Amino acid sequence: MQGMKTRIFILLAVLGLLVLASCTGSGGDPAGKAVEAYLKAMVSENVDQLSTLSCAEWEEQAVMEIDAFVGVSASLNNVECQQSDTDNGDALVSCQGEILATYNNEQQSLPLEGLKYRVVQENGEWLVCGYQ
Repeated sequence: MQGMKTRIFILLAVLGLLVLASCTGSGGDPAGKAVEAYLKAMVSENVDQLSTLSCAEWEEQAVMEIDAFVGVSASLNNVECQQSDTDNGDALVSCQGEILATYNNEQQSLPLEGLKYRVVQENGEWLVCGYQ
């Protein structure tokens, strides 16, 4: 009976650590997650979601950029974004991966490396506000 209690305790401890690790991992870089959500909204042409993920100053430009994906089948491939720097209190986020865009059965790769997204906090939310 003692061995059974020990096994149950170990199992519960391991499950607790797994839950804790999953919570920490998903919230570890909120600025990076904001950019990933922004890119997903862009390739899926979700104007409403893109607007809510953009700062007020950038919203009009973001909506104009979504026009580039009208009539194109686009998806994200191996995209991962994380905060790489700060600039006057704003987060700068770099991404790995690419946008795959298909038009007339021709696929193009748009690499995300080399572009830094400027992300700001407004009303407690991280929002994309341009790029460098």
